[in-house]
Amino acid sequence: MPPPRLTVVVSQGQSHHPAKRRLEEEIVGSLLGERGIEVTVVPNLYDLPPDGTGTMCLQGITGDMVVVSWLYPRAARWILNRIGIQGQAGETLLVGDGEDEEQEELPDEPAEDKQRVIEHLNLPDRKIYCLDLRVRNEAGPFVAEIQRIATEAATPTVELTQWIGGDPQPGQLQRFVEPAAGNVDAGNGHADQSAEPNVVAEPTDRRWYPVIDFSRCTNCLECIDFCLFGVYGIDNVDTILVEQPDNCRKGCPACSRVCPENAIIFPQHKTPAIAGSEDVAASLKIDLSKLFGAPGADAVDVAVRERDEQLLLVGRDVVGHNVGLATRQKNNTDQPKDELDNLIDELDELQL
Repeated sequence: MPPPRLTVVVSQGQSHHPAKRRLEEEIVGSLLGERGIEVTVVPNLYDLPPDGTGTMCLQGITGDMVVVSWLYPRAARWILNRIGIQGQAGETLLVGDGEDEEQEELPDEPAEDKQRVIEHLNLPDRKIYCLDLRVRNEAGPFVAEIQRIATEAATPTVELTQWIGGDPQPGQLQRFVEPAAGNVDAGNGHADQSAEPNVVAEPTDRRWYPVIDFSRCTNCLECIDFCLFGVYGIDNVDTILVEQPDNCRKGCPACSRVCPENAIIFPQHKTPAIAGSEDVAASLKIDLSKLFGAPGADAVDVAVRERDEQLLLVGRDVVGHNVGLATRQKNNTDQPKDELDNLIDELDELQL
């Protein structure tokens, strides 16, 4: 039985910068002829139309997948999830030039008693690895990591468990040492290799819409209350979804600023926290105002201002803090009461 094949998807960037195109081409060229690897080239994942050729091509991939893109891995994974391409998150060992491969482990934070939407998703038993093209300038590290993943995927772990309590058969041992030995063309003695990548040449337009990270989302529905442009909706089990992505106002990330769990991503935003950086998603015990590119201002105030600006642009009235912040206002009541709060409570009791 031939080993499983690994599909590598190279997502081209929105920019046609020669250095970026060269890196993409070098990775594709280096992978052609690699045993057990198929290469597919698609336009930018974020820009793919839901019913386009690129999306249908990706939906047809059933096995393990490596996605190489100019996006944060967290953003790439949930863009794929949005178009129906699901799987377990594969762990990558690729790090940037300035990062230490053995980073110091941070102390565990107290577990939060919150249910995440991902706990209710029936994810298929396959792995999706997402590599960020921005972490290295040369093709070599990406190719080496993909080769490592391909070797890991091809290791016949089920067959090896049969060795317990006995000796392996010669055929088993040979297939373990050379996983692709059985995938050889009898006519020329060479492994079955793909000579050309599968290139999806589909015209796309630059898009702007939110992507939900369901590993963080608690389905609080605050985003659907805050957004006044009909972007969000709920499915048949009352789970939040991006129902009308193209209703989103280009350049507006306001809903991501008010999300309590930092679960809303705008992959092309210039601020890492909004674009899906793992580093800033790891902990919320920081100054979110500074994190979201709004030093000296409250993140919610910035979001409200951004929303009002978009309402004015389409000829609608501004709403300020009066719409879509009920959850936060309710949470604010949990703060210790001051003298003014006590005075108001006393007046309420008088029922004047």
